[in-house]
Amino acid sequence: MGIEVAIAGAHGKVGRLLGQLLVEHGHTVLGLIRNPGQEDDLHAIGVEPVICDLEGDDDVGAAVSGAGAVVFAAGAGPGSGAERKRTMDFEGAVRLIEAAKAEGIRRYVIVSAMGAADPPAERGGVFGEYLRAKADADRALRESGLEYTIVRPGGLTDQPPTGRVRVGDRLERGEVPRADVAAVLLACLLDRHTIDRSFDLVGGETPIGDALAAL
Repeated sequence: MGIEVAIAGAHGKVGRLLGQLLVEHGHTVLGLIRNPGQEDDLHAIGVEPVICDLEGDDDVGAAVSGAGAVVFAAGAGPGSGAERKRTMDFEGAVRLIEAAKAEGIRRYVIVSAMGAADPPAERGGVFGEYLRAKADADRALRESGLEYTIVRPGGLTDQPPTGRVRVGDRLERGEVPRADVAAVLLACLLDRHTIDRSFDLVGGETPIGDALAAL
């Protein structure tokens, strides 16, 4: 039986890959975007676009209403300053948490970042602020009472998916294809064993299902 999933950051590389995977597996996807010019791209992969600015005054609850789960795959992106890391990577994630709670949506999966489990204290420039924003978002989610999964991928690449990864509480820095990150997010949404789990994610030799089962 399919579920309806709302993805914040649905036009990003990971968000689009996840949306496409969900649709291919028979699920319904709401894709939160703030640029109407991206609607056709989402329609093309079977995702229903919903205009919603997580940094603005939009009603996020209305945007995700009816969904059975939400995924925060949004981010300020490369080239953005420290202030926007805060308003999007932290405050945007919190707005989605609040919307999920208001709409009775229990399941929340967040794309964090390797290093967010131990962010630098008030140093590290823009990247340091990014990790602190991610860490604060992760903490807010853990404390929200929602059924959460926090996925902290390493360096993202556009290599083809391998279907094999390495996961763990703390891993050495590594890379992982975005397509494998999307596949892990899909597996997390469908596997209740991953509820209330946080983990680093890099490329590896273990099939995704086996890696998650061993958490």
